[in-house]
Amino acid sequence: MSFRPVKSTTLAQPTIEGEGVKLHRAFGFHNPDMFDPYLLFDDFRNENPEDYAAGFPWHPHRGIETITYVLTGSVTHKDSLNNEGTLGAGAVQWMTAGSGILHQEMPKGNAQGQMHGFQLWANLPASLKMTAPRYQDIAGKDIPEIIDDDGTQVRVIIGEFWGKRGPVDGIAADPQYLDIFVPAGIRKTFRVDTYRHAFAYVFDGAGRFTDAAPPKGVLLEKEVLGEEVNICDLSGDRTLIQFGNGDEVTVQAGPQGVRFLLISGAPLNEPIAWHGPIVMNTRDELKQALRDLNNGTFVKPAH
Repeated sequence: MSFRPVKSTTLAQPTIEGEGVKLHRAFGFHNPDMFDPYLLFDDFRNENPEDYAAGFPWHPHRGIETITYVLTGSVTHKDSLNNEGTLGAGAVQWMTAGSGILHQEMPKGNAQGQMHGFQLWANLPASLKMTAPRYQDIAGKDIPEIIDDDGTQVRVIIGEFWGKRGPVDGIAADPQYLDIFVPAGIRKTFRVDTYRHAFAYVFDGAGRFTDAAPPKGVLLEKEVLGEEVNICDLSGDRTLIQFGNGDEVTVQAGPQGVRFLLISGAPLNEPIAWHGPIVMNTRDELKQALRDLNNGTFVKPAH
């Protein structure tokens, strides 16, 4: 076994998308090879409905898959193929845009006005860029959850882990998407396929990942389970951790424990021609997609 070193730790940056939705972007639109096959990752989390209620009105996608995971509140979606539905708390949707789709996503908060979810974009290989669009909507109750003896909890959204398989299947990126909580002071190791690109995204608590970047700020210490923990060594809320090669990821949880997404996928190693929500392999394909969008032939008829 070999531990994956940490290549970088960065904070998600405030961004505005859609009709003024305030969110934090962990990566996207720059250096797509770094996270291949993934293109973009957003954390949309707000407590003020004014910051998200206008949502993401009608917009196109082609050549990619979008993965939406809702923690709090809900997201209602409609598309140009007459699909519609609502993702509630704990639910996940994997949308294969393929040859082209127009859709809208409208977030709604819970009773307290809170909204929290994530959206990840996965690239499609050249052979599937023009495949027929499809959806996989999975309710929260259908996502398997494992609780280990030390209190570690893992929701297996996609892929196989600890003998459980997530309900989303048939995905080109051959991904693994896990929602993990490690209790305070626990050190835990997780297997990740050697040949996948992998990253973690911390969204609650804090933890130290093996070979994490040097500490920053004022050194603070706190005793957790009889051991002193250097707080400034820990990666906290909205931190993206990119891993190098290896087949294991290790995290040391901080005083409040740590909750994070651990995501990996098989790189495509293909050229990318990218314009907003349309991702093709060549400039000519991209130009054709824009022509289709302008002349009304973007959405292909169902066969």
